[in-house]
Amino acid sequence: MTTKIRWGILSTAKIGMQKVIPALKKGHFCDVTAIASRSKERAKEAASSLGIAKHYASYEELLSDPDVDAIYNPLPNHLHVYWTMKALEAGKHVLCEKPIGMNTDEAKALVEATKKYPELKVMEAFMYRFHPQWEKTLDLVQSGLIGEVQTVQSFFSYYNVDPENIRNKADIGGGALMDIGCYCISFPRFIFDEEPEKVAGQMNFDPVMKTDRLSSGILCFSSGKSATFTCATQLMPFQQANIFGDRGHIQVEIPVNAPPNEPTQITLRTREKTESFIFDPVDQYTLQGDAFAHAILRNEEVPTPLSDAIGNMTAIDAIVASAKTNRWIKL
Repeated sequence: MTTKIRWGILSTAKIGMQKVIPALKKGHFCDVTAIASRSKERAKEAASSLGIAKHYASYEELLSDPDVDAIYNPLPNHLHVYWTMKALEAGKHVLCEKPIGMNTDEAKALVEATKKYPELKVMEAFMYRFHPQWEKTLDLVQSGLIGEVQTVQSFFSYYNVDPENIRNKADIGGGALMDIGCYCISFPRFIFDEEPEKVAGQMNFDPVMKTDRLSSGILCFSSGKSATFTCATQLMPFQQANIFGDRGHIQVEIPVNAPPNEPTQITLRTREKTESFIFDPVDQYTLQGDAFAHAILRNEEVPTPLSDAIGNMTAIDAIVASAKTNRWIKL
């Protein structure tokens, strides 16, 4: 049986070049064999710098390579669904960057398309879920140490005012909510293991770039549970997630961009004690790639099904609708 999945990379996107490709190359079940760009020179340069055997001057060429088993799709948001579908048509498994598409309708269309290819795996790349700090957080929640969890609060920001950066282009899915707010929405859905019943949102837009630069939301879940978040693209960089129960509290210090070469920490505070859990350096992108590849090799369900991607996209759309109409939106 094949012991490694052969990966092809669509584009020379920064996240792929700097984070995901080096991480995949460290995986037990992964081998990066090809990369494509719309520029032959960029593809050649990327392949040379990262030690990738093959490079292609078009995505179509890469998809037609019989020696590629799975595709990593880090293209801009508006191209996620289109090229994921193209990869499925070419017989490739796909790990697609978040958010899965531009809206819920796109996400649902992708799910429908996957039904034609039951042998192929598709997963949205929420890498944070594979980090031991989040596995421990979920374990602590489920153990009951902090009692009944009532609310999740998160904050995520960075500073980027470059109008040429894809994150600042509204027509291709840029803006704070799509880029990093999707994590803040994913956190409580992951912890509660359910979808919100209604949401409220507030968005502040850059007057020139037309992308949301500061977005906040409230998500209401069953039994009165809630989540609140703020995300921003023009504030001092910071991130944190907090989970509150009636008997304790868990703080995740670096919930998204956990450094691969440094220890990470979460802190548990209860009425009786304060305890810190330190995690050795790990690359969450390597763990994600191996988990996806393992599911392919064993022909098992992927760790995060596309139904989860639809749930996250539905909540994002509802936050946008709430901000536009200044009212609560029921899901």
